Amino acid sequence: MKIDIILAGVGGQGILSIAAVIGEAALKEGLYMKQAEVHGMSQRGGDVQSNLRLSDRPIASDLIPKGQADLIISLEPMESLRYLPYLKKDGWVVTNSVPFINIPNYPEIDKVEAELDKLPHKVVLDVESIAKEAGSARSANIVILGAATPFLGIDYTKIEEGICRIFARKGEDIVNQNLKALKAGYDAAGQGA
Repeated sequence: MKIDIILAGVGGQGILSIAAVIGEAALKEGLYMKQAEVHGMSQRGGDVQSNLRLSDRPIASDLIPKGQADLIISLEPMESLRYLPYLKKDGWVVTNSVPFINIPNYPEIDKVEAELDKLPHKVVLDVESIAKEAGSARSANIVILGAATPFLGIDYTKIEEGICRIFARKGEDIVNQNLKALKAGYDAAGQGA
């Protein structure tokens, strides 16, 4: 088993929390893991990208070569498109449909949507709306994680356990809210339709 994942978004969206939950679940599955993070700007609103590599065998490099990513998980639609050169031909993109317009020359959303429509393997969801319906707009990152879970090669219950461990210090209410958001994203994506 080997899966290469690119996590993309902008600062403040919770990309690194997604990586932490997946990493925690992968370690509990007995998998090897390597992670590399790239922060375009350290403040909220700058681009954030993480390479996450999981395998049942030792991993040599923490960087994913172009054309080798199995999955792009993105909380920002343009950011998902930015990393398409890294995606395998049969790879999946799981992305938010709602843009975070943080630059003056952000492309017209119609053009971003048209590019996403061209992808053969994608899940595109309004994760903020789903998170609000699940009870907390702040858990949009966990909604996208739920939508991506069928593509991770890790049992859903291990992802739930990862959430419990990562968010335990924030209290039971936060853990339960994130578990609810995970399920909402999983259900909205049609469990990997």
